[in-house]
Amino acid sequence: MIVVMEPGAGEEQVQAVVDRIKAAGLNTHISVGVSRTVIGVVGDDRTKHVLRESLERTPGVERVVAILQPFKLVSREFIPLDTTVAVGPAAVGGARIAVMAGPCSVESREQIIAAADGVKAAGAAVLRGGAFKPRTSPYSFQGLEEEGLRLLAEARERTGLPVVTEAMDASQVELVARYADVVQIGARNMQNYVLLREAGRAKRPVLLKRGPSATLEELLLAAEYILNEGNYQVMLCERGIRGFNGHTRYTLDLSAVPVLKRLTHLPVVVDPSHGTGKWRYVAPMALAAVAAGADGLLIEVHPDPANALSDGPQSLSVENFAALMASLRPVAAAIGREL
Repeated sequence: MIVVMEPGAGEEQVQAVVDRIKAAGLNTHISVGVSRTVIGVVGDDRTKHVLRESLERTPGVERVVAILQPFKLVSREFIPLDTTVAVGPAAVGGARIAVMAGPCSVESREQIIAAADGVKAAGAAVLRGGAFKPRTSPYSFQGLEEEGLRLLAEARERTGLPVVTEAMDASQVELVARYADVVQIGARNMQNYVLLREAGRAKRPVLLKRGPSATLEELLLAAEYILNEGNYQVMLCERGIRGFNGHTRYTLDLSAVPVLKRLTHLPVVVDPSHGTGKWRYVAPMALAAVAAGADGLLIEVHPDPANALSDGPQSLSVENFAALMASLRPVAAAIGREL
């Protein structure tokens, strides 16, 4: 449930409510708005039911509202306005659509610098690249690990682009956060709850990808683990789900964008590269994602896709990425946004 304080409620009144909630063995999450403070109450629903009447009588409390959804902190009932996530000098959410672009894997200094220079010139806001790679086959390229992180940091220093890269387990979060601006939780790890908690404690923005068989409710509950650690800087990423279509790698669920935008205050990013698995379909699905209301795009771009060590078939060349960016701008403008 959430406790909505009166517009004039002071710090002492807010603290009195927090103290009463904690005394009942529940946790609080405070959201300070322009005119009101909202206190999220998380814990045993039976305890919350008993506490509700007491809180409604507490000075400074305007009303107590039950959140019916199983996810609490990510819901629009808790925070009705859109959350904007700061990513270095960029932002995800708001009027500007953030495009995150770069190779699936960091392969060498020359490769990541060429990719970073190319996507920067085309207008990308964030550099993506994998240092730790969860691969289906143990014989596939697994990434350069910390050396890859160092190269991403060098590319950031050169271009000014903030970096998003994946942590595969809880033990890697601290290392990734040391080098990167955003910790990515991959689709295979969406329900790795130990990893989610650790990412929440890292106090870095988190890009959370939807699992290929996950419902939207499961995605939002996964995000709830991160917010429950006090980290509200979370972006949700739709990257395709398993279906019956053999023509693409996954089925890119663009209906998830407006549904998530209705259910949650968190920004929504779309990954048409993994969602289709074929470079020729990336551009039309990226255009459709922007039209559907996505706050950001995650695009795989490689200076030499034919010789990429991972995901070459779904990677755009630098030239094709520049063409995509040019075609995205009028679509964004048509819905009152910009790149």
